[in-house]
Amino acid sequence: MNILVVGAGGVGASMASIAETRGFFDSFVLADISKESAEAAIAALDDPGKFRAERVDASNVADLVALIERTKSDVIVNACDPRLNPQIFEAAYQARCNYIDMAMNLSTPHPLDPYNKVGRMLGEDQLSDDEKWRERGILALIGMGVEPGLSDVFARYAADPTFSIWTTIEECLNPPVVWEKKRGFYTTDCFSEPEIFHFPAGIGPVECVNVEHEEVILIPREVKCERVTFKYGLGAEFIDWLKTFAYLGLDSTDKIKVGGVHVAPRDVLAAVLPNPAKLGHLMHGRTCAGTWVKGIADGKPREVYLYHVADNEVTMREYDSQAVLWQTAICPVVALELMADGSWKGTGVKGPEAFDALPFLNILGAHGSHHGMVDMGPGLWPSPRSTGQPGWDRPVRRAVIPAV
Repeated sequence: MNILVVGAGGVGASMASIAETRGFFDSFVLADISKESAEAAIAALDDPGKFRAERVDASNVADLVALIERTKSDVIVNACDPRLNPQIFEAAYQARCNYIDMAMNLSTPHPLDPYNKVGRMLGEDQLSDDEKWRERGILALIGMGVEPGLSDVFARYAADPTFSIWTTIEECLNPPVVWEKKRGFYTTDCFSEPEIFHFPAGIGPVECVNVEHEEVILIPREVKCERVTFKYGLGAEFIDWLKTFAYLGLDSTDKIKVGGVHVAPRDVLAAVLPNPAKLGHLMHGRTCAGTWVKGIADGKPREVYLYHVADNEVTMREYDSQAVLWQTAICPVVALELMADGSWKGTGVKGPEAFDALPFLNILGAHGSHHGMVDMGPGLWPSPRSTGQPGWDRPVRRAVIPAV
């Protein structure tokens, strides 16, 4: 397999660092508008000879097509900001190349009633091109990061008995989307339905709130379910910052004139805030991504939380990557390996939940990064909606699927 990764930022560089420990690819090209950034990321690897740097303008479809053809790429991985999704997605289609991204096309809120009615949803243009991609015989695997991505894999498994500052502002201040079987898609106020969730692996209780995210759009397409929401544990302080940004209009993407130039307030905000990829040495603790599933198993009610934890100390020591970036990067690498060995194959535009979950989880474990499962039945785990600490020290049952 010949791999082309566009974007040599934190996620793209982490993908190269993870992939160099595996032998499933023939060539791995890391491309960026700054070839120097790609070269620097490759130079930091233990075995840089397996990789090559290229320059590409990801906003230019013709430039992308030319690079795909020159590198004879079998799959192009979009490790860029989702604002560049349309161009990279289109270039892959024109070049008859398979495609992977970690965040779907951005949404457009309803112009008149954004907190009750759905506008143009995340990834709507991509999903609507499914038939075109099927006819061309190529696959677009969209939303294949950790969230979305691994969370969708967990949803599929349960049904079978970073990121960037700019993007964070986008998904947290857009009206959250909720899906219900009887009602379909609808929106709510920002930061709605707050609840305390007790995270495993020593993380503990964190307040989580609704935000806009791809899983809500993707999971109901493939998994039989009654209701899907997505929540982040943002923390009260960060939520206050986001509310202040919105109040001051600093979240706007509409350009305004400042002196002799036109600039979008959000671009200014993203430029002055610290780059998350450069903060790993200042970070401590763990990040957890997971899927809480409630339903009926063998005729009885059951609740489980499937999760994956990354420890910043470990990812910085072993991959020189902060935990959130590393956790996002490992998921498309695993997907690439599954595509290379034929375990995941198909055509059209699909999300991760369209494929068998077990091979993904096994290869994730083969990377030394096992997932866990907590049984959240009565007496086994604190109620996610409780506001206090009682029950945190109760014994729990965990099941970890080993690598094969």
